[in-house]
Amino acid sequence: MTSHLHANDQSSDSLKQMLLFFNLSIRKLAIVGVSFPLVTLFICLVSAYIFQYDDVHETHCQVFNVIPSISAITGITPQTYLWRIAVAFHVGPRMVIAQVYYNYFISKISKSDKVINFILIHVCYWLNMIEIVTICGVTYISNRENYPIHEKLFILFMLSSLLYMIVMIKTFGMVHKNMTDFQFKSYKIKKILFGICIASTITLILFFIKHRFYCHDLAFTWFALSEYILAVSNMAFHFTITLDFPNEKLIVAKDFPLLKMN
Repeated sequence: MTSHLHANDQSSDSLKQMLLFFNLSIRKLAIVGVSFPLVTLFICLVSAYIFQYDDVHETHCQVFNVIPSISAITGITPQTYLWRIAVAFHVGPRMVIAQVYYNYFISKISKSDKVINFILIHVCYWLNMIEIVTICGVTYISNRENYPIHEKLFILFMLSSLLYMIVMIKTFGMVHKNMTDFQFKSYKIKKILFGICIASTITLILFFIKHRFYCHDLAFTWFALSEYILAVSNMAFHFTITLDFPNEKLIVAKDFPLLKMN
């Protein structure tokens, strides 16, 4: 009991010697990171639909269209400026969160674990980073400015995003042999959202082919709808960090040496 109390005293003394500059919960960081692009996407869609209807509904085949694509509503001004600001606020927290996941996963495995476990964690991290970089590329190089590069970046984003999801699910299950209620809920939601993203990707590709090569009516509308579902599901997948780290915080502090106790 004495040693326990002594440890508590030391812990208390340590806190007294710490100067706290910044304290933010990961939950709040995730809310800000996801809400910015989600709300901005809605604003871009509504404003473009009302005020720039002809501009955002213009398609390759000049066929009837109901729902404009994300690239269309974020590729016109002033919406493009709003979207770029939103993505800037999104990718900052995403990079921090990517590092948090990496360090967390590394801390959960021991040196005796298989090499494949370490490789899986590193692959998960770098796929996440590639997805973040390609989000920037797709955002800041619009389809109106340079369509060939925009298209290739979008394809790379899709591939890295889906690969990241499946590797994240595999890594999450690998490091959590016994899951808490929050972790199990997060794991289950991740798998459901990944399934939605796969289904949306298939329909997106299917209707893009129908529109681009066969010019079917409303094909681009179904393509755009699939794109919105995919985007929202992707945001929701990353938002599951609020279940993975419900009480954890990001702290910037200065730690002073302990004073000697009499």
